[in-house]
Amino acid sequence: MSGDDLPAVMDLERALFPEDAWTEGMFRDELSQPTRYYVVAESDDRVIGYAGLRSAPPEGDVQTMAVARAAWGRGIGRALLTELLDRAAREGVVHVFLDVRDDNPRAQKLYTDFGFTRIGVRRGYYNGADAIVMRRTAQPGQVSGGEGNP
Repeated sequence: MSGDDLPAVMDLERALFPEDAWTEGMFRDELSQPTRYYVVAESDDRVIGYAGLRSAPPEGDVQTMAVARAAWGRGIGRALLTELLDRAAREGVVHVFLDVRDDNPRAQKLYTDFGFTRIGVRRGYYNGADAIVMRRTAQPGQVSGGEGNP
């Protein structure tokens, strides 16, 4: 992801997370941090997804991840998460954490498929919706994983 991607990323962010969307300034700050890694997924030169990772080996966090509704079910989320986890492994991150809305079973299933397990709850974290805190601990030599991934 680069600054040039931000208008399209912001359109997706506001469409998918109207109650608690990040600001453009938040994304710009994230992109300026050396411990952050952000990627976009494109189709026909349009941004249809994005994701970000914070690395502080041996730990890391999935900062955000989103896929345009029209692209759901096409494996974009799996591809984005695979890229983040592969990057985390290359950087020596063993424990990857994330928060996911308790009312988003699609995302929860994706994360479970990749070996994330529930370790806690943050009550009311997303404008009243709870956040499920999840962790994935990589095994030696393990890359992304997830059902259906090579």
